[in-house]
Amino acid sequence: MDTSPALLLLLTLGFCCPGIYGQALEIKVRSPKDITHLREKQKLELECHTDKSHGVSWIRLDKNGTLHFIVFISSMSRATFGENHRTSPRFEASKRNTIYQLVVKSFTPQDEGTYFCVMNLNQMLYFSPGQRAFLPVTTTVAPTTCGPSTQRGITEDPKLRTPDPEGRMQGDLNFLCHIFIWVPLAGACLLLLIALVITIVLCQQTRRRRCRCKRPANGKPPTKPRTPN
Repeated sequence: MDTSPALLLLLTLGFCCPGIYGQALEIKVRSPKDITHLREKQKLELECHTDKSHGVSWIRLDKNGTLHFIVFISSMSRATFGENHRTSPRFEASKRNTIYQLVVKSFTPQDEGTYFCVMNLNQMLYFSPGQRAFLPVTTTVAPTTCGPSTQRGITEDPKLRTPDPEGRMQGDLNFLCHIFIWVPLAGACLLLLIALVITIVLCQQTRRRRCRCKRPANGKPPTKPRTPN
């Protein structure tokens, strides 16, 4: 269930444009009680609470910053998973009043990421705050060697660092927003500069045309010589 360009564009607009981002959706973890101690093959139950009874979509942002569409739950409690399937071997979806529930049947490293629920209401998109769901990171103790090591012989493995896809995605979105703002501004400044240069050139040409006639040295107009009667 890879992300589509349309879904990526919608999420980009939701983060970048403040007029589309809304706080009408809220995600609550029903199970487990402590999301920081999530275990492998454990059931994960997420609930999307809203004050509106409209369809909601569940999406996931993985460690690499890739978006995955999970399911769309209509206002009539009808669930549609990826590729227009009614059921999924990994997920369950349901609706109760204004609560839209997503269940990960058996949580695995493939399901790690940040979960969002999205609602389309009156031609506006409303995004919930992201809910992170990751397995605890295990640390290893390296043996003491003659090489450089940290205190007490514990070294940090760069491969065990948890990536921050939200920070990287937010940086990319900020870069796109800066392009949308500064490129038109730079083009307008360039047009103003060109217009100013053209105006200066035309003024100089007009001034030269007015100053073609030579003036006498004393500043008086020349007089015709008198002829004798």
